[in-house]
Amino acid sequence: MGTPIKPRCPPLGLSGLLVAGLLGAQPALADNARLTVQIDGLRDDSGNLRVSLYRESDSFRKEDRAFKLLSQPAKKGKTSLVFNDIPPGRYALMAYHDANGDNKLNLRFGMFPLEGYALSNNPQVVGPPRFNDSTFDFPGADGAPINLQIKY
Repeated sequence: MGTPIKPRCPPLGLSGLLVAGLLGAQPALADNARLTVQIDGLRDDSGNLRVSLYRESDSFRKEDRAFKLLSQPAKKGKTSLVFNDIPPGRYALMAYHDANGDNKLNLRFGMFPLEGYALSNNPQVVGPPRFNDSTFDFPGADGAPINLQIKY
């Protein structure tokens, strides 16, 4: 049998491991922040308000491929939602008033929204909305809310 190897430094112990783990995790937590979205213009309390956050142009407007999705009961007028743990980056938002509660934005002829919707930057839309028209830079620090206006 070989000679046992002696450690060069004393073992950390449970409390030392806990402190090391917390210190090691701190930079990752500091990089992420809360993104507040304020939405105005819901015409009634029916159904739900759904808000999707996108990071990539190829997933934009495809709710099942959103980076994050929030849904809450609709509230007439103005309301806010908060996305937690968002890293810095370039994003786009899409919100809609899912008045009938079927978890999708209903369209006429597959193109024209039948329910109220909103996009970040509130661009004028002719045809399908484009990711680049709705993008904004999120610095990764809790900051001013992003304001969206629902259009019917």
